[in-house]
Amino acid sequence: MVSLNPPVCDFGAKAHDFDLLGTDGNRWTLEKCMGEKGLLVMFICNHCPYVKAIHQRLLRDTAELKTLGIATVAISSNDVINYPEDSFENMQILAKELNFDFPYLLDESQAVAKQYGAVCTPDFFGYNSRLELQYRGRLDESKKETAAEGVKRDLFDAMKQVAQTKHGPREQIASIGCSIKWKP
Repeated sequence: MVSLNPPVCDFGAKAHDFDLLGTDGNRWTLEKCMGEKGLLVMFICNHCPYVKAIHQRLLRDTAELKTLGIATVAISSNDVINYPEDSFENMQILAKELNFDFPYLLDESQAVAKQYGAVCTPDFFGYNSRLELQYRGRLDESKKETAAEGVKRDLFDAMKQVAQTKHGPREQIASIGCSIKWKP
């Protein structure tokens, strides 16, 4: 396992469109995923210990962001041949077990991850209502461990600001996670 940090936010960069199959059996595009005040695009996967450690906080934060008009979409781009825990069938199981209230999509070709410049799981891209990038940082200060109570909610606070002002915070701390498992 290689731990990586994605680059800092490229403020104003436009979101890339996609058309991917979701664990719900539907096809999802950027437009279908969009919320009234913005969209959180997150690259995650099933097997990554960094992602597993944040499941409950991620579900809490995305549910609260939804009430603020920020929708969420999760995309898994890992090589499912060499990482079968990340297969579409296992994605469906996880989405059901955790009761995801956002689309969980398979980027089988890995083209979407490449367009976005995603490098790790989790990798968060927070867009305003004009689909301009305003946040590319961490969920909170935890890493592979469960965070302590009362930990600063970087992602939630940033996206709340985006919902209210269309602009993310200038100071952002990069996420950390496992590298995306690229196909050979």
